[in-house]
Amino acid sequence: MRSHRPHRLKASDAYRPVLYSFRDLSIARQDACNDPIEGNVILKVHAIEPNIDTAALLMGAQFSDAFSVTVDGAAFPARRVAERMLDRPPRWVRALMALRDTLVTPFGLKTSATAGTHLDTVGFFPVLSDTPNRLVAGFDDAHLDFRVVVDVARSGDGQRVTATTLVLTHNLLGRVYLATIMPFHRLIARALLRQVGA
Repeated sequence: MRSHRPHRLKASDAYRPVLYSFRDLSIARQDACNDPIEGNVILKVHAIEPNIDTAALLMGAQFSDAFSVTVDGAAFPARRVAERMLDRPPRWVRALMALRDTLVTPFGLKTSATAGTHLDTVGFFPVLSDTPNRLVAGFDDAHLDFRVVVDVARSGDGQRVTATTLVLTHNLLGRVYLATIMPFHRLIARALLRQVGA
């Protein structure tokens, strides 16, 4: 008699990111504690106090945080840095974003596919302003508005890169969403900044 096996979802392209998300998250947690080595120098990402004009970038924002890294020998414009961070995120970040898209679609919120239809994007984020020293990206949605601000500045023989996130929630869904993604946000922000020195 053939033994009964529990039903398993097919690992199709549609479901593969969701199936692997939680396994990849455990890799992400381990990776977040081990900064990669840039040459012979350990590349450290630091959480810092945001130092930007919040009101000018997102009026009424209730949440902000910032992470910074210094890369020796670098002198990139802000857009090049943002592209390094967002155009090719690690696999586990892509998996988490795919899971996020699947979960928010029933609520009618923007996904990486619908948000990325803007003419000028970095990753899938619409670019709102772009100067050599600062790039601002983000979008407004029914539950919340957010901005990611990438700043670059000279630091000795290298370059200091700071990524600041601003969020304005509109309703209960926005507040619940923000609280839910916060642990993942911190991991992702650090991982994306480390790509600048890759």
